[in-house]
Amino acid sequence: MTDPLLDDVKSLLDKDFGDDRILKQICRACEHDEIISNYERNYVRELAEKYLGKKPKFTPTPSVADKPLVPDVQMPEIQSIPQTQSFQTKVPRMSYSKLKNKKIMFGIGGLALVIIIAVAVSFNGLSTGTITNTPLNNTPLSLSIQTDLESYNKKDLISISGESTSTGTVNLSIKNQNNELVWTEQISLKNNGQFSTLAIAGGSGWEKSGTYTISVDDGKEIKSNTFSFTA
Repeated sequence: MTDPLLDDVKSLLDKDFGDDRILKQICRACEHDEIISNYERNYVRELAEKYLGKKPKFTPTPSVADKPLVPDVQMPEIQSIPQTQSFQTKVPRMSYSKLKNKKIMFGIGGLALVIIIAVAVSFNGLSTGTITNTPLNNTPLSLSIQTDLESYNKKDLISISGESTSTGTVNLSIKNQNNELVWTEQISLKNNGQFSTLAIAGGSGWEKSGTYTISVDDGKEIKSNTFSFTA
């Protein structure tokens, strides 16, 4: 019996909807009766609902009668607390001379505090200006590449991202533990020098588990990273 998922994938490929690379990978998996992840099925379902007019599956909600009844909670009575009588004490008068002396002491203390704060702010500004105006190095950010996870299983989607100081395109590649090329793609850099793409863990060359190496080449240098794969 033909998987209805295969019909949707072929229709999306014919009408050029979605990512051709991912859809072709799912199409091959359907034709060879391989395992298809829930992520891939949801990806095809969302495209089919959006572009092929497929109606979303309806999930019935439980009726009100099926919901458990929650017993009423009786709130305890709050007993009133008798108010305590407050007594106002008289504030002793201070003589004019003592009050004047205290004002003088407060004035001297406030002036000293202002001087300390001014010195601290000026010192902080000088140190901050030194760090800001003197860069650590004059070299731009180097080439980088990374994956969203450190390990993947068969049929998982690998999210790849990075950045480069060059312009144009970069070449991405993945090699297995035997240094054999199992995936490659050329991708254009964005205006800010960043790049991102997706790859499916599986296919030719992905038969064995181990440490796989992902690399990026921008024509000036090559940077690599590793991740573990379980077949």
